[in-house]
Amino acid sequence: MTSRRSIHPAGLSRREALLFEAGIKLGGVFHQYLGMPVSAATSAGVARTIERAVALQPYVVEVTVALDPSRGGPVGRGRYAYRYLVPEMLDVHVRLKDGPDEVEAELRHRPDLHYPLMTVVRAPRARAAGSGRRAPRRSARRT
Repeated sequence: MTSRRSIHPAGLSRREALLFEAGIKLGGVFHQYLGMPVSAATSAGVARTIERAVALQPYVVEVTVALDPSRGGPVGRGRYAYRYLVPEMLDVHVRLKDGPDEVEAELRHRPDLHYPLMTVVRAPRARAAGSGRRAPRRSARRT
C-alpha cells in the first residue's frame, strides 16, 4: 500500500500531487507561450518545441500539442502576416506518472464558455501493491 502513502509535505497522495502537477504544466504552457508569433508554416515546429520543453519536467510521460493558427486574427501583410499565439489555438494533452499513479489532463479552448479550460481527463485510483487482480465477487446468501 505504499502507493497511497503520502510523500508530500502537505500530506497529498501521489495521485493528488500528480493532478496538481498536471495543472501547473498546462498553466505553464498557457502563460509562457501566449503572444508568440506563429503562422501556418511555423505552427507544427512551435508545437513540437512546446512538447519537448514540457517533457523535460518531472513526472511527464507524454505530452502532445496541436496549434491551429487559423483560429487567430490576421496580423500584418506579406512576410509579416503572422498571428500571435492565442488561447483559441491551443490543444494540449499531458500524461503524468509517479509509481503506480497516472493522470491525464488537457487544455482546450471551449467556444461555449469562451474560455481555455484545463480539464482532468483521467485520474484512476492506483491499486494497492500486489493486487493485480480484483477479488471475485461473493454472492450474498440468505440463510
